[in-house]
Order: sequence, then C-alpha cells, then structure tokens
Amino acid sequence: MRRRRRRGPKGRMPKPVMLEVQPPISRFFPFPQSNRAPIYLEPAELEALRLVDLEGLSQEDAGERMKVSRGTVWRLLQSARKKVVQALTEGRPIFINP
Repeated sequence: MRRRRRRGPKGRMPKPVMLEVQPPISRFFPFPQSNRAPIYLEPAELEALRLVDLEGLSQEDAGERMKVSRGTVWRLLQSARKKVVQALTEGRPIFINP
C-alpha cells in the first residue's frame, strides 16, 4: 500500500493505492542516452497501466484491485500514458518515484 502525494496546498489527502507488484527497476533510459530531463512516473500510474494495458482488465476491475474508484484509475491511466508516450517520442528517461 502506498500513499500518494497531494498535488496542491489544499484539499484532503488522497486514499492509499494498493500495489500488487513493486517495479523491479526504478529507471528506464533510452539508447543512446540523452541529456534531456527525465519524466517521473508515480508507482500508482505504473500499476494502473500494468493492470489495464498489460493484464487487460477493465478500469472498473483495476479500481477494485487497487482499492480506488474507476475515475481515479482513468486519471492515473491518462497521466501515465501521456508520460510514457512523451518519453518515447522525445527520447527522455523515465524515473519511477519510490
């Protein structure tokens, strides 16, 4: 179970997200390496991406396994997909926040 960070100074703290699998790596570098700024991917975003795109679960089922709402899974997926595509198209490294 991981706590997420609040994205601003106000509001309630986000619910913890259940992670079934810890990422085996914390960094992914393109070859050849570039000096561009890395893109940071949250573990919850990676988990949503893994459940929906890799395991083929629906957003509803992924939300149940992560113990969050379907809307939260949708938001995490949108953010993760955008970051991954940006890293691939711009040749930037991906760092997974601990």
